[in-house]
Parts: sequence; C-alpha cells; structure tokens
Amino acid sequence: MTPNPFQQCIDQCYACAAACNYCASACLAEPHADAMTQCIRLDIECAEICTLAASTMAREGAFSSEVCGVCAKVCDACAAVCEKHEADHCQRCAAACRACAEACRSMYAGQSS
Repeated sequence: MTPNPFQQCIDQCYACAAACNYCASACLAEPHADAMTQCIRLDIECAEICTLAASTMAREGAFSSEVCGVCAKVCDACAAVCEKHEADHCQRCAAACRACAEACRSMYAGQSS
C-alpha cells in the first residue's frame, strides 16, 4: 500500500478535531460556561469539518482541496475565539487549530495549482 500523500494534513485534522472536542467538553464544565457559548459552538463546528477533511483526504476524494480550504477558514475562526480565553484547553485548542489551518492551506495550495 502506498502512503497517502496527504497524511500529514490528515494527522493535523484529526489532532485538531480531538482538541476541539476536548475544548468544547471542558468549556461546558467551566464555572461560566454561558460566557463560552461561541467557543463551544465553533469547537463543535471545527471538529466536524476537520473530521470531514481528514476522511475526504484519506479517500483521496475529488473535493479534498476545496474541503481543506473551508477547513482552514473554520480553524482560523475557532483559533481566534479560543485564543480569547485563558483556559489551558482553549489555548491548546487554538494551537491545534492554527497548525491544522496551516496544513490545510498548504494542502489546498498544492492541489489548486
């Protein structure tokens, strides 16, 4: 079996999805979870698009680059919101989102040319 050319991006997407799912759950346990509504919503949305992007790339799907372009945008938005919160889980999520966005942009740029 030949290695998937998108493996690095796939790994970043799955890592980001895990970080986002953990962050959403941890935000719900915060004393003022109501103040973290936007963070929780974006965490969930980001986890879903990251999982979709990873699955699409794993299949070497025809729309992988387009999905990754959208994934990068969602990751950037999620990172921007998470960065506003001091909680460690939010900061770790933001870092995972930034890494995933960069990987997705690289993959998108490489496939779009």
